Amino acid sequence: MRLHTSLPLDKANAIITEALRLGRQAKLLPLTVVVLDAGGKMVAMQCEDGSGVIRFDVAFGKAYGALGMGISSRLIRDRLKERPTFQAALATASDGRLIPVPGGVLIEDAEGVTLGAVGISGDTSDKDEYCAIEAIKAAGYAPEPAEPDPDWRTSSLSDHYPASS
Repeated sequence: MRLHTSLPLDKANAIITEALRLGRQAKLLPLTVVVLDAGGKMVAMQCEDGSGVIRFDVAFGKAYGALGMGISSRLIRDRLKERPTFQAALATASDGRLIPVPGGVLIEDAEGVTLGAVGISGDTSDKDEYCAIEAIKAAGYAPEPAEPDPDWRTSSLSDHYPASS
């Protein structure tokens, strides 16, 4: 049997290699990168040494949510900010696999057809998303969103996890 693959393994591996390279270049915390095809099947995954054990689940959830909703996980976060009931419903419908924070990026071809998604977890969500977007571009595909948040470099963990008083 011959099956048509939406995202070949060599391209998925190229995306992962570039995302990890970008993370090292930017001195990010250890990253976990997951690449899914258009059907939600994992094509490739790598965890850098030092990645926490839950990072795979977070990276997968970012990619899975983006693919499942047809929009980036950043856009999911933005649209659900004022809709907690719908966010809870999506979490239930996805068996808890939807992670609505930046770092889940759609992979599109030149015609805008979605081929899969990348999810990255390890540093701040904005920095994770930056690595995904630039790695997708380097592999010759179009990311959605097309550009990272302009403030990704200055994003810190305290922006996302403020210290408790």
